[in-house]
Amino acid sequence: QVQLVESGGGLVQPGGSLRLSCAASEFTFSRYYMSWVRQAPGKGLEWVSSIYSDGSNTYYADSVKGRFTISRDNEVKTLYLQMNILKPEDTAVYYCNFASYWGRGTLVTVSS
Repeated sequence: QVQLVESGGGLVQPGGSLRLSCAASEFTFSRYYMSWVRQAPGKGLEWVSSIYSDGSNTYYADSVKGRFTISRDNEVKTLYLQMNILKPEDTAVYYCNFASYWGRGTLVTVSS
């Protein structure tokens, strides 16, 4: 069955950086458009970023544009999210997603 396993979350100070990873298995990763979506405490889901199957095009929410970078390595079936200049409002559980499939998420907390 399809598996998406996020990792790399944690506690970071404002202005800091984190790199999230999403390890994919049991499907042909290289064929699919992939996304990162987040959910802040007490709020709904917010789309963050997406990337074409071959990595040729990327898209970002205005709230993260210029600070976050999405990428993928189809050889190792992994999706990444490099997050820089983190702000307290970036605190959320970050999910890897494609079609109707979701990982369990990884918590990012930005706090001093």
